[in-house]
Amino acid sequence: MIEINRTPAGIYEVHAEILIPHSITEVFDFFAQPQNLEALTPPWLNFQIITPLPINVSEGALIDYRLKLHGFPIKWKTKITDWKPPYRFVDTQLKGPYRLWQHEHTFQESAGGTLVTDKVQYSVLGGPLINWLVVQKDVEQIFNYRLEQLRQFKPAETESRL
Repeated sequence: MIEINRTPAGIYEVHAEILIPHSITEVFDFFAQPQNLEALTPPWLNFQIITPLPINVSEGALIDYRLKLHGFPIKWKTKITDWKPPYRFVDTQLKGPYRLWQHEHTFQESAGGTLVTDKVQYSVLGGPLINWLVVQKDVEQIFNYRLEQLRQFKPAETESRL
């Protein structure tokens, strides 16, 4: 399930969630390894982490990425602004394609596994028109891809990706 809503302040809010039939520890451990983000990102973005691995993820950690958006190369830098294993972390864009990008990841034990919730607040240069023409469609495609990959999540695969 993905929802995108606009606040009166012109900030867009994305909400996506999925129940994964695995323990909170297994799921959080997967998300705590930045290199696994590549598996959750659509191939058409040509997403690459450029910060040398391994990355010790904790509050204050900086991570640099490179991707292509509609053929244009983009550098993206995020900072982990909150880190509460195994329940929550937040990454905030310091440099990248958005005016604002703050992504909260939460993990909640639930009957049948772990409920993974993504909440993103973003705003774009160009305002509502650019969001409607381009950005919101891209964000929806990216999160639909992410949810599809998470539906196939198997903790044993995590080890083989490292």
